Amino acid sequence: MKTKPDLSFWKLWNLSFGFFGVQIAYALQSANVSRIFATLGADPHDLSYFWILPPLMGLIVQPLVGSSSDKTWNRFGRRLPYLIAGAVVAVLVMCLLPNAGSFALSVSSAIIVGLIALMLLDTSINMAMQPFKMLVGDMVNEKQKGLAYSIQSFLCNAGSIVGFVFPFLLTWLGFKNTAAEGVIPQTVVYSFYIGAAILLLCVIYTMAKVKEWPPKLYAEYNGIEEDKEGEKKESSNLFKLLVNAPKTFWTVGLVQFFCWFAFLFMWTYTNGTIARNAFDCPETVTINGIVADGNTYDAKNILLGDSTLIITHGKALAAGVEVNGKFYPASSVVAVGGVNNDTIFTDHKVVTTNGKANYTYGEEYKAPSGKLLINGFEVIDSVASFRVMDYLSQFKDKENLILAGIVSHDPHTGELFLDEVENVTISAPAEYNTSVVLNTESAEYNDAGNWVGILFAIQAIGSVLWACLLPIIPGRKFSYSLSLVLGGIGFVTAGYFTDPYMLFISFALIGCAWAAMLAWPFTILTNSLKGGNIGAYLGLFNCSICIPQIIGALVGGWILSMIGSPDELAPQYMMMIIAGISLFLGAVSVVFIKEKETVKE
Repeated sequence: MKTKPDLSFWKLWNLSFGFFGVQIAYALQSANVSRIFATLGADPHDLSYFWILPPLMGLIVQPLVGSSSDKTWNRFGRRLPYLIAGAVVAVLVMCLLPNAGSFALSVSSAIIVGLIALMLLDTSINMAMQPFKMLVGDMVNEKQKGLAYSIQSFLCNAGSIVGFVFPFLLTWLGFKNTAAEGVIPQTVVYSFYIGAAILLLCVIYTMAKVKEWPPKLYAEYNGIEEDKEGEKKESSNLFKLLVNAPKTFWTVGLVQFFCWFAFLFMWTYTNGTIARNAFDCPETVTINGIVADGNTYDAKNILLGDSTLIITHGKALAAGVEVNGKFYPASSVVAVGGVNNDTIFTDHKVVTTNGKANYTYGEEYKAPSGKLLINGFEVIDSVASFRVMDYLSQFKDKENLILAGIVSHDPHTGELFLDEVENVTISAPAEYNTSVVLNTESAEYNDAGNWVGILFAIQAIGSVLWACLLPIIPGRKFSYSLSLVLGGIGFVTAGYFTDPYMLFISFALIGCAWAAMLAWPFTILTNSLKGGNIGAYLGLFNCSICIPQIIGALVGGWILSMIGSPDELAPQYMMMIIAGISLFLGAVSVVFIKEKETVKE
């Protein structure tokens, strides 16, 4: 077997440069998927389930790309054809996803379009990402792999920073950061357009600068023997490859499980943690459904049998006001007097300030002048007190209700759309089934959301700097374990720090773990693999990234409910601490890794 030659720094750089463009696309997806679906009309409490799609598609796509590319040889190369295919689809879908709300579709249809676009985007990103990992395994010798994967880690994080700051930069340049209901803002749309253009340029650069070895030379450098008919002796059966996988494959995979489980929790619960701890975000009550006749009905959109909407997106609508014991149905009420007239509710919605309701249903209030303006024309004199009444409080006899998963008014026709409809008849007034959540409409919550973007950028910068130090820290396993310990400390402190600027330390430490996660697993694994099936093994190894994320997405809500109380604010900061503990377990698991053990014959 020929020894792979040393490559210059710029040849190593060229092998991974396309990763910069791919990671911009991935960062835009990671930072904006929840925002996009929330804008389309998805219930905020259901957004976490959408995060199952990215790792699920990676679980399916990357092993297939790895295995197929091991057997692909054509004029474009061995791995590069998959980069081209993935990048082309990614560019097209990046132009579609942020426009899912611009086709005058109902909420449910827009969400379906968005889900299809997200599935295609993540599939194509995975297809474009995998070849860069394989190219390093194919063409870089053992001595330089650490440097090669560190360069890849640097480009990965640099791309993340660019992707994270695009919407903020475009806002500063004057692009609109708000839009009509159900339409994605210009800042997000054009961020995806620019990201798609950069991805395309990076792929063109890679195709111009990287030339894969022809099959015969590749076989000589990677020790692949061929029979007389030119067929490779290595098995490409994925199940057989798993059976014959070196112990390193499984021990590094164990470390990966704890690492990616932790980071899934970070992506899911950082916003809530920072909003509550560092920005004192106020609490609010959300309606999950109703309790009637001893039964619980979960629905955040409920209508009366005559299609009168009474609960929308988990919030009660005002039916009117009760004045001196008499109920007045109304769509709007204004208290007359004081410095300015005070609007109590309008369009059946109670007025809010920074997302917090100015009036509470059932509480007694007095108008400054003793007068109320009801529905714009009816004035009541000498008001002793009044109460804002919701629709449920007006139920006196049997009522027919419609429980709907999605309710929306088409902006063009005003038509009402219902999905997952269930009809319920109740014989007595119902009660709300509620939960306490952070007030996502408040200024504090949105300020915290902006700060989270800055913290993620700090994490990426910390990762870039730490990636430069990783190759000079003696001992891969030691630097791997040390990085995870530092990341664990970052997660735990992120759950406790209340000073926004102290959180820079937390996320810089988390960046240390991220850098090691991107560099060392593939370095250690590829050194234990023979050349013929490197792509298949790397594709299978991607399962150690996807499976823990899927598990984390499925059990995260259950864990949160176990450590919290239904009538109190969910302790999201505890999930950050659990993420830190998971990284500590990953650091301990590094001890079990045995380097340089090769695949079984």
